[in-house]
Amino acid sequence: MPKFENKPGSIILEKIVIIPTFNEKENIEKIIHAVINLNLGYHILIIDDSSPDGTAQLVKSLFSTFPGQLFLEERHGKQGLGTAYIHGFRWALEKGYRYIFEMDADFSHNPSDLERLYQACASGADVAVGSRYIKGGAVANWPANRILLSKGASLYTRIITWMPIKDPTAGFVCYRREVLENINLDNISFVGYAFQIEMKFAAWKLGFKVKEVPITFIDRQEGVSKMNKGIIKEGVWGVLELRWQSMFKNYRNRVINKSYNPTPMFAHKTSILEGEN
Repeated sequence: MPKFENKPGSIILEKIVIIPTFNEKENIEKIIHAVINLNLGYHILIIDDSSPDGTAQLVKSLFSTFPGQLFLEERHGKQGLGTAYIHGFRWALEKGYRYIFEMDADFSHNPSDLERLYQACASGADVAVGSRYIKGGAVANWPANRILLSKGASLYTRIITWMPIKDPTAGFVCYRREVLENINLDNISFVGYAFQIEMKFAAWKLGFKVKEVPITFIDRQEGVSKMNKGIIKEGVWGVLELRWQSMFKNYRNRVINKSYNPTPMFAHKTSILEGEN
């Protein structure tokens, strides 16, 4: 495991939480404090897409408070959720982190649940998914139409792709670094709603062990949701495209990172899905 000088003295880089932002000034300082103040060794990487509300400036103002724990990557223009996470994945892999998390900035994901995802991966899972739709999971403060849309999208995805994950659209995830190293991130097609689905689909197709961990998803209290019709449309058509590719094209060969591991994971490792039913 590589070591880096984030502050005086060498430390092993264990856990990094990637948080994409666009206009999250109401939440960003609070979420940073909430994650780091867990005092469980989490570092944070913010990927900001030129937020006009000054989100990036607020992050920079906290550098001196959290030296060596808080990082910022600024991108030009609003480039999409998927590309933000891929940018963050590459950054985290280059630095040597072992466990790489996805998390929203708006407190819809409870920072205290990070450790439960971490423990799932540290105990043998390759991917841990914070799941709303297994036993023990829940959704709070969502209107009925959003719940119906989300549950419908999850059911639709499972029917079309045959992927045995109860919450395939979930955005609260922990990856072991080996998963991201084995995926050819250049060939992940989607940038919006379907990105979360494709990452899980790719990991599952490559034979990685996925575990769903029950969480309570809480609708944002501040700021504005980024959900729109274009994101939903990408999700609908993206799922069909994934199914088409897996049926009539060799999807595994497309997403395996041959330069990292020339032997596809599915050839020697059985995919096991765990989660409470």
